[in-house]
Amino acid sequence: MSIGKDDRLFDICASFERMAGAPLLFRPPPEWAAAAHAIVVGDTVHYLWGRRKEGNYWVLMHSTAPAHNPTAVSHDLRNPVLLPSYTGFDNYTAEYPFPFRNPANDRYYAYYLGRRRRVPKQTGLLVSDGDFGHWTRVVAEPVIAADAPHERDGSSHPSVVVHDDLIHIVYTGESEGLPAMCHATAPVDDPATVTKNPVNPVFRGSGQGWDSRGVREAELFRGEAFFHILYGGFDGHVWRIGHVRTQDFRTFEPNPANPVFEPPDDSAAWDCGGILTPQVFVSNGRHYLLYAGHKGGEWQSGLARATMGWDPDAQVDSP
Repeated sequence: MSIGKDDRLFDICASFERMAGAPLLFRPPPEWAAAAHAIVVGDTVHYLWGRRKEGNYWVLMHSTAPAHNPTAVSHDLRNPVLLPSYTGFDNYTAEYPFPFRNPANDRYYAYYLGRRRRVPKQTGLLVSDGDFGHWTRVVAEPVIAADAPHERDGSSHPSVVVHDDLIHIVYTGESEGLPAMCHATAPVDDPATVTKNPVNPVFRGSGQGWDSRGVREAELFRGEAFFHILYGGFDGHVWRIGHVRTQDFRTFEPNPANPVFEPPDDSAAWDCGGILTPQVFVSNGRHYLLYAGHKGGEWQSGLARATMGWDPDAQVDSP
């Protein structure tokens, strides 16, 4: 199989430029509008995101935009579209929703982060029949439980790609050590039955200084021959975005341009303090980067667009 398109994705992912001087999704401080992910269905971009209230209490939100103009956001009047449960593992926080279409039954699912007041953070599963403002829990318990030493504080921040009838999931493992990237799979006909990769954590960083103090919030994007992963890398002071590709979730090839997306030099910019949650999606033939950025204590969500690789005849791929 040719890897030309995967080489091209290295260049595309190194060419993202911010689209505006203000966040795409915003909540007045001290609230946050973060943990956002997009899925394109027809001529609509659906944004699922987390609204963080005081006390680290999170609820799920839904917003939309036309595919030809993903910055023209309208908010669902039903927001919040999902609250924490009453007694479950997510009875205080429900956030970081990653939606995807399941080809096995043509329904939409979302893995998400759930938590009680105290850690660990764990991953749950939601399902929808296509109304992104209405979600139900598939099971009451976490589908990726924090049951390994490298996950004592969290097995969460999921991202998904469906490939060859298998759901590939990357997630963040958190413990007393540095956060790291983990991998798991589930069959498309049973998304709640998740099997963790026995070599987890699969990726701890590039070995360079810019991501030497942890990696987290990795986001999957499928190329032609490779899984591409954008992730947050920490040097002890600032979170930046890196890009690697892999075929087996054991060996990872870094983008020569790493880090591919960094906070701006402008100290007045809303995202000057750090960047995380770097999801790539395609809308109307263009590659976009949906991300979280912060200045001070609050994280909001922004949008960047690739200056390379626009194909007006491209098929729109949903994650």
